[in-house]
Amino acid sequence: MSDDALPEADAEPGLPHPRHVHSLLGHEHAEEAAASAIRSGRMHHAWMITGPKGVGKATLAWRMARRLLGVKPDPSAPLAHAPGDPVNQRMEALSHPDLLLVRRPYDEQRKRLKGEITIEEARRIPAFFSRRAAEGGWRVAIIDSADEMNRNAANGLLKSLEEPPERGILLLVVTSPGRLPTTVRSRCRRLHLRAGPEAHCADWLEDRHSVPGEEAALLARLAKGAPGRALAFHVSGLAGMQRDLTAAFSPSGRIDQSGAERLISKATGTDSHQARAVLFDMMAGESARRARDAASKGDSAQAGQWADASRRITSLAREAETLYLDPRQSLLAAFSLLEDAARQSAA
Repeated sequence: MSDDALPEADAEPGLPHPRHVHSLLGHEHAEEAAASAIRSGRMHHAWMITGPKGVGKATLAWRMARRLLGVKPDPSAPLAHAPGDPVNQRMEALSHPDLLLVRRPYDEQRKRLKGEITIEEARRIPAFFSRRAAEGGWRVAIIDSADEMNRNAANGLLKSLEEPPERGILLLVVTSPGRLPTTVRSRCRRLHLRAGPEAHCADWLEDRHSVPGEEAALLARLAKGAPGRALAFHVSGLAGMQRDLTAAFSPSGRIDQSGAERLISKATGTDSHQARAVLFDMMAGESARRARDAASKGDSAQAGQWADASRRITSLAREAETLYLDPRQSLLAAFSLLEDAARQSAA
């Protein structure tokens, strides 16, 4: 497989990579904070951009990198840029000498992306910063997603954090900050992005991507207002999975096995990695929703059961990815967690 055809760990299947995205929905405050720091010339050496998946973290990181590396600005927004600028075109081609992108590598032996960022990838960062800037300005390294680093990789990053390189900037895209060591988190300036109202996300899907209103509203709810996540669900044709998951619950709390099997089949077929990740997300989200509902009714025991199921499903999804567990068995185990919680709640 040629390098151009390899899957990219930091891009949603069916969607353009964030380096090819030229607009950002919302986050004006975070964008202005970053732009102000860049204008001052006194940039903190490491920035952690956090927030839920699909909210725009990587898009913001690339906008910051463009401004630092000299892409022609556009006055429409604090970090807007001219897509046709030659510097931007080199960045999009990953051929700019003062830009480094670190992400989960492709496993040639298993013919799939590795489940984590390895120490070998992390070692590219101090090597990159040890060189002079080829074009005399800033050097920028983007890690996406930094919370996918294994322990050795995270420890390997510390040297660059503890000994900041001259005119060198680290941009860490992070979905789950708690997975990073405190020694890494404490050395970064944080920009936290929050999803906007679900209605705004739904309107954006309708206006920009011609998604029908009812489906747009469902996708926005599933994505909790995160536009990139909602669009990924739409492109992957997964909007119906939530309906199927809800239908798989019988009134008694038991899981309808035929319904569960249909969902598992969708999530374990050829090229089904995205569907599998979405199904795990939906099961964890369904458990979390039921935990909130129980808590609002004052039933702390039931809320705790559903919250525990949500945590365990999230952990199971992570282990299935990083340890190459059997996808079918992992999903069956997740459905068992749902059924156990439902039975206890119905008791």
